[in-house]
Amino acid sequence: MVATDKQQASPLWTTTTSEVRLTGTWREAKPDYHVAPSPCHGACPVQGDIASWIQQVSRSEYYGAWLTLMENNPFPAIAGRICHHPCETACNRQQLDETVGICSLERFVGDMALTQSWALPAIKQDDDCSVAIVGGGPAGLSCAYQLRRRGFKVALYEARDQLGGLMRYGIPSYRLDRAILDAEIERIIDLGIDLHLEVELQDQAALKRLHKEYDAVYLATGASQSKNLPMLDYQQPWVLDSAAFLAAMSHGQNMLLGERILVIGGGSAAIDTARSARRLGKAVTILALEPEHLLPAQTIEVTEALEEGVEFVCGAMMQSTQVKDKGVQLHCVKVDFSAGAERGEFAIDVLTGSEFNLVADTVIPAIGQQVDMDRWAGLLAADQGLAQTDQGWQTSCRGIFAGGDMASMDRFVTHAVGMGKQAAQAISHYLRPHTEVAQVKTEKPVGFEAINSYYYPISKRQKQKQTELETRLDGFSEVQQALSDHGAMIEAGRCFSCGTCTYCDNCFYHCPDMAITKLATSEIDGSPNRAQSGPSRGIGYSIKSDYCKGCGLCVAECPTGSIIMREDTGCSTKQESCS
Repeated sequence: MVATDKQQASPLWTTTTSEVRLTGTWREAKPDYHVAPSPCHGACPVQGDIASWIQQVSRSEYYGAWLTLMENNPFPAIAGRICHHPCETACNRQQLDETVGICSLERFVGDMALTQSWALPAIKQDDDCSVAIVGGGPAGLSCAYQLRRRGFKVALYEARDQLGGLMRYGIPSYRLDRAILDAEIERIIDLGIDLHLEVELQDQAALKRLHKEYDAVYLATGASQSKNLPMLDYQQPWVLDSAAFLAAMSHGQNMLLGERILVIGGGSAAIDTARSARRLGKAVTILALEPEHLLPAQTIEVTEALEEGVEFVCGAMMQSTQVKDKGVQLHCVKVDFSAGAERGEFAIDVLTGSEFNLVADTVIPAIGQQVDMDRWAGLLAADQGLAQTDQGWQTSCRGIFAGGDMASMDRFVTHAVGMGKQAAQAISHYLRPHTEVAQVKTEKPVGFEAINSYYYPISKRQKQKQTELETRLDGFSEVQQALSDHGAMIEAGRCFSCGTCTYCDNCFYHCPDMAITKLATSEIDGSPNRAQSGPSRGIGYSIKSDYCKGCGLCVAECPTGSIIMREDTGCSTKQESCS
């Protein structure tokens, strides 16, 4: 029907553009593209950009993924083997099916870097500022790495004849192959670090001399003294220190006496001691205060120890010992164990009438380590047996910093790596006050409710294979095997990429107002997220505020939770871009 002069044509029937209809004036809220922290990022001890590098793996951008990993952690192949992976506990994917195997993917990328001999960019010295690192364990090496990347002159002092600290002398090779350890350490030293092996600072006078020679000092000497059980006579030949035993094993030395070994403790050191003794053909029992479900060791460590024939006596303690003709008899009792609010705190109640005996040839206590703060008495303040530090890891002596086991009860390798990184940032700001201090993300992590799980079919986690049990006990070859290339691609594809845009175009295609446009490469800003998450895609998005009605369909269809609705405090005619 043709409209006459007396008839008014419908405003929807037009042969012209609809751009004149500014529907954006209807909205009360508007979508906002943002980079929100993922739960795994918040739980990661090194604050790694996990969502970013896993997305790079899913696109076969392996070298880029390695560089993203190396921003925060110089030990991806090591961490991929031994990290206690709190990131996986925090993973949103477990609310759909199973957590993403972040650790196994990190190992995959780290191993590929070693296999293909990837090198870090060359570093130039920016100025004459020099820093001395005391201690060649994970905290010291991490700090040295981050400081060299910033152009500082770095000297590393280590009391032993090899670097690695706990990674070398406390973790057996069936968990961490020594070739992997050596290669990742060598890569750090090759950045131009001045190395001093077999040099130990004995007292505060030596530390003062070092402090005069360098502009700053970072102490990462670890927790070098074993804690003692008061009811155990450590002078007896049948008592063996777990740290000394594991260090001897790392050099191929056997210190065990007899065939029956009793290990006291429930942490990773106790499990490593027990499993190492099993590989020497010994009968091994672990006596732990904690019930089995509260053992401090990782669940996988306990499971593998049980598979290998280690016997566990949990929720019990030794009260006294008695030497017999056929070994040492330990008088034990069952206890009710209650964990405290802080790590290392607990309470026990002895259960009346629960006494029992155990017999062994060698007793190995493995109840933890403590810091030797007496060495620095009069120079560094102590707090509950640790070096007292401020938020920037600076001690009571200006210019001397401390970290790792020396300044924290978080006794995990990756925690030490994270502390080394944080200390390097603080030292850099101390020596160059004009530099910006890294800001920690305080925004609430993206929750599962923000993820559109429709786009993620149910998919089982790709499990790492294990060396056959019979082969395990024949030697110290690695138990956990790497993911295959195919398995790694599948596992990377399971990641939700929480809070990080993957440029899937869902928002673009589902917008009913065509208010979202894609940007050309030249229009995209240089945000860190763009560089890490989409380097090969070269696209971004913008919102035409004049036409967006604030319906929220783009938010609903976003599979990663990287778009949110924010209250619109005022309409704008400007185009708002995804950054």
